[in-house]
Amino acid sequence: MLALLAGAVVSLAFTLFLTPLFIRLFRRLQWGQFIRDDGPVTHHAKRGTPTMGGVVIILASVVGYFVGHLTGGLTLTPSGLLVLFLMVGLGLVGFTDDFLKTRHQRSLGLGGWAKIAGQVLVATVFALLSLQFPKQLVKDRPSVTPASTAVSLLRDVLPNGSTLNFVLLFGSVAGTLVFIVWIWAIVTATSNGVNVADGLDGLATGASIFAIGSYVVMGFWQSNQSCGNSDLLPINEFKCYAVRDPLDLAIVAACITGALIGFLWWNTSPAQLFMGDTGSLALGGALAALAVFSRTELLLVFTGGLFVIVTGSVILQRAYFKITHGKRIFLMSPLHHHFELKGWAEVTVVVRFWIIAGLSAAAGVGLFYLEWITRTS
Repeated sequence: MLALLAGAVVSLAFTLFLTPLFIRLFRRLQWGQFIRDDGPVTHHAKRGTPTMGGVVIILASVVGYFVGHLTGGLTLTPSGLLVLFLMVGLGLVGFTDDFLKTRHQRSLGLGGWAKIAGQVLVATVFALLSLQFPKQLVKDRPSVTPASTAVSLLRDVLPNGSTLNFVLLFGSVAGTLVFIVWIWAIVTATSNGVNVADGLDGLATGASIFAIGSYVVMGFWQSNQSCGNSDLLPINEFKCYAVRDPLDLAIVAACITGALIGFLWWNTSPAQLFMGDTGSLALGGALAALAVFSRTELLLVFTGGLFVIVTGSVILQRAYFKITHGKRIFLMSPLHHHFELKGWAEVTVVVRFWIIAGLSAAAGVGLFYLEWITRTS
């Protein structure tokens, strides 16, 4: 608990007090945001606002994580380090995109396929490493790795005892390849979902606080109910969680959440610093990794519900546009811009979307706990 609290406080203090230094640095480097001409007119005043604030979030999260472990006297784990690896890796992809935008002063940095290629490359390394580092939680039971090759909603094994495991279905080599593709889908969908939501001051930051914060609660609960806790066996064996490092997942999630809270002070309307693709892709990567390692990847539909909604609005808009040869469902996509064009104030859109994000994340945590209490002892 000490490591969790210390890490979160250090990360929050880092972004809260040091962000002004980064704002001045980014202005000196002329890392200003380029605004699309076809976007809402009210956004044109934001042109030149420093961007790439994701650098601050990433640094704060990493520093908080290591300081927390040093303070709490805990050992670093593969799970926590791999969450940071995916966060930093996708942050570098986003940084490249942001840098090209600021350098050439245009809204397009990396091409769409180039960005996807970068995400896939980082996700592939992450997937391969996540199947390493086995740890035996219970004597005479199979070891667990940070990730598993099963498709999971709330845990690998369903209440009826069945499981959808790629290796069991397709064999070792083919199953591993299918697992890698599965990780591609989760990582690209989640990181691009956060990226799409990053269109208004503080919107993606606040929504990410709810989404990633939910994994603080779930990770801490999984740690208390871990199959490695001898006090739970054999009485509650059916209820315990076979997750490799649940407490460390809670710690890294707390550090990222703390960093986001401090960053929101400067990112809320009117934003003095944007997170950019550096931040949105990094946060999406962290969220995806936390879901995979906690065996709750399908629960992302709830924990990251707002990101699903805004991304879905883009997909619907494009599909309807093509089918109807030019007609639109929304005045503009993503969905938050639609409400802006309907006359809602930006801060109104942001706060109401935060409410949706909070309710969705709460529903995810609620389902997580409900599954536990409904299992027979």
